Amino acid sequence: MVTRVPGRGRPSPPAHAPRAEQVRETRRRILVAARDMFVRRGYAGATVDAIAHRAGVSPQTVYNAVGGKAEVLKAVYDVALAGDDEPVPVNDRPHAVAMRAAPDAATALRLYAQMGRQMLERAGPLLVTVYVDAPQQDAQVRAFVEVIEAERRAGTGAVAGWIAERFGLRDGVSVAEARDVLWTLLAPETAHRLVDLCGWSPARWEVWIARTATEALCGA
Repeated sequence: MVTRVPGRGRPSPPAHAPRAEQVRETRRRILVAARDMFVRRGYAGATVDAIAHRAGVSPQTVYNAVGGKAEVLKAVYDVALAGDDEPVPVNDRPHAVAMRAAPDAATALRLYAQMGRQMLERAGPLLVTVYVDAPQQDAQVRAFVEVIEAERRAGTGAVAGWIAERFGLRDGVSVAEARDVLWTLLAPETAHRLVDLCGWSPARWEVWIARTATEALCGA
């Protein structure tokens, strides 16, 4: 079936939804394979050829579907943080919606810490690769990390501003300071030190984040 555009004699081509889904599924397979390779072999060992072999595609397909190795790492990390590759903004996801509906700052920050813990559990194995291993070897990854950190700082700034407007901050604490506190508490390096190096469980880390953030921002 074709669709004609009024005023034109040439029919428009049919939609290719199955083809688009096939492309998306190929990209998913590549990212799953790449995550496994990055975790098992580190950045240096996870070559595009190895990722392609594990995903059952050609190296050129990896480049076409995602990009070079640095782009693949960034895509893997983004999916790990979000939990899927659906184009749903963070603010529209269930935990963000629940946080905005919280009756008080302590509950909101507890839900925020819970969201951080879920991200940590999904992305945790990649933290060393993204923040320590890869940036030492690839300038493009260093640039990606700078983007990630700028996005994190903007995100924690938005949360700090919302907490201040909705519930208020403790005396003497500005929105900028609240942003910096959240940005530091939820830093991947902090999670790596406490969970990976000190042996904390993600649940303990979550409780500490919620308690410390509440005390620092609200004094409760």
